[in-house]
Amino acid sequence: MPRFTVTRSTLGTQELIVLVDADADREVRIARRGATVLSIDTGAGNAHRNIADGFRDEAELVGHKGSRFAIMTPFANRIDDSRYTFEGTPYDLQPGVTGADRAARHGFLRGVLFDVQREGGDDDHASVTLGTQVIRPGLQPGYPFSLDVAVTFTLDEHGLRVDAHTRNVGDATAPTFFGWHPYFRLSDNPIETWELHVPAEQIIATDAGFIPLPGTRAWQAMDKADRSLDFRLARPIGHAELNHTYADLQRDTDGRSRTRLRDPATGACIAVWQERGVMLVFTADTAERDARKSVALEPMECMPNAFNRDDCTPLITLAPGEERRFACGVEFVA
Repeated sequence: MPRFTVTRSTLGTQELIVLVDADADREVRIARRGATVLSIDTGAGNAHRNIADGFRDEAELVGHKGSRFAIMTPFANRIDDSRYTFEGTPYDLQPGVTGADRAARHGFLRGVLFDVQREGGDDDHASVTLGTQVIRPGLQPGYPFSLDVAVTFTLDEHGLRVDAHTRNVGDATAPTFFGWHPYFRLSDNPIETWELHVPAEQIIATDAGFIPLPGTRAWQAMDKADRSLDFRLARPIGHAELNHTYADLQRDTDGRSRTRLRDPATGACIAVWQERGVMLVFTADTAERDARKSVALEPMECMPNAFNRDDCTPLITLAPGEERRFACGVEFVA
C-alpha cells in the first residue's frame, strides 16, 4: 500500500474527498461543494490537531457564511458597488439590488458542486483535481464570459498545494483572477499571542469599505504605513484588527513568498506560500462564529476591486483560448 492515498467520506449528504498521508498521520478533507477544504488534520500519536478552521457541518458548508477555504474566482474579495467596466463596457453583478445589499464578493463558485476529474496516490503524494464549467454567459448577472476552472489539491510530506487552472473557452476576452480563503487555527490559545510574519514591502491603502484607494494612492510603502500593520519581522498579532492586503511580497530563494503563522506556546507553525500576487490577512474580527479564534491568510493574484483598476488590467485579462495558472499552498513547518 502506498504512503499517500485518496479515499471518500461524507458530511451529511455532501461527498468528501480525503487525502491521506499514512506515515505522517495526516489527512485533508475536501468537499466537492465549492472545492472546499474542511479540515487539515496533522500530528502524531495522540497529538492530533486540525489546523483548518473550516465548516463544521453540512449546514455551514451549504450556507458558506464566512467563505471559509473558499475558491475565489473569477474575482477575489470585493468589487466596489458590485459594478465594473471591462474593455469599455460597464457591468452590474447585482442588477436591481440597492443599498447595503450590494456586496459582490469572492466570485461565483462557493456553492458549486465540482466534478472529480482526476485522483490518485503513490509514495510521493496524493492529489485530486476538481473542475467546473458553470461560468457561462447568462448564468451570472454581469458576467457574460465562459471559463473552465480546475483546482488540484496535492498533499505531500511538506504540506498541501493548490494549483488553479483557468481557461477562457469563450469567444470574448474575459476578466478573471484567482484567490484562496483559508482560515487557520493553530491552537486554542488567543491569537493575540500568535506570531505573524508577512514579508511585504507595501500595503494596500483602502477606504472604510476595504476598497483600495484610486490610482497610485493604493500602493503604500510599509515604511510609511501604520506601524501596527508591519509584520516584516515576526511578532505577536496583539490587538491588531487585520483585514489588510499586503503587496510587493519578498521571495525566498525558491521563488516563493511565505507568510508565516506560529503559536510560540505550542511550537505549531505553518507557512502559506504563493508564487506571485498579494496576501490578504484577516484576523476574523467580524466572523459569524468564533471571532478572533483563527486567522485567514488569503493568497490572491490581484488586490480587491481589481476589475475596476487600470493597474490590474494586464493581470486579470484572459484572451479566448488562453489559460492561466496560480499556485499556492500551506507548508507544515511544525
